[in-house]
Amino acid sequence: MPRYRPHVAARPSWRCRVCGAAWPCSPARLALLGEYRENRTALLIYLATVMHEATADLTGQFPAAILTDRFLAWARARDQS
Repeated sequence: MPRYRPHVAARPSWRCRVCGAAWPCSPARLALLGEYRENRTALLIYLATVMHEATADLTGQFPAAILTDRFLAWARARDQS
């Protein structure tokens, strides 16, 4: 039986160590949403912190708006209407 490998970032590229996609990749996003399901604010604080670290590592490679979408926009709370 295959062992689960967490989808974590490889620095300084900020690509997933497992699948090679830009981190947070889809499996990492799902895992983070599950881990922080009771505290979306804490998830956003964590993601802002790692985005700050990634910004330093990826200086000049991506505009700030791209990194904001990549690290934060997907995790915002959805309307429950």
